[in-house]
Parts: sequence; C-alpha cells; structure tokens
Amino acid sequence: MDIQAKKLELVQMILNTDRPNLLEKVSQLLTTEKETDWWDELPISVQQAIEVGIKEADKGETTPHEEVMKEVRLRYGI
Repeated sequence: MDIQAKKLELVQMILNTDRPNLLEKVSQLLTTEKETDWWDELPISVQQAIEVGIKEADKGETTPHEEVMKEVRLRYGI
C-alpha cells in the first residue's frame, strides 16, 4: 500500500468513528509528533566529537588512510 492509499484509509477511519477519545488521541499525535533527525538522537558527547573531527578535517589535520591501515596492521598483527 502506498502512502496516499494509507492516508485515504486513515481519513476514512477517522470519518467513520464517533469516539471522541480516539479523535483526541489522533489529534494529539498529529500535533505533537515531529520528524526526528538522527543527529538529534546522538548523545551530546558523540555530536561534539564529530564536530571536532569535522573542524580538524577542515584545517587539513587528517591522517592518510594508508597510515591508519599501517598502524592497524601493526597493532593487530594483520
């Protein structure tokens, strides 16, 4: 079922109900529900670490992939 069909189904269900409590719940859900961004669900410490990493990268303070892989191979005996 596509989104438009689902919307129509829900509208029909709402139109057919005589239950004020149910209508109030639907109204509350639709007015309080917000789209959440994955970023907002990350812990603040993770957001801060990512922001630091972005600033470092913008300043060119990065380590080439080959160097990182070399360190990983040495550390883990790969």
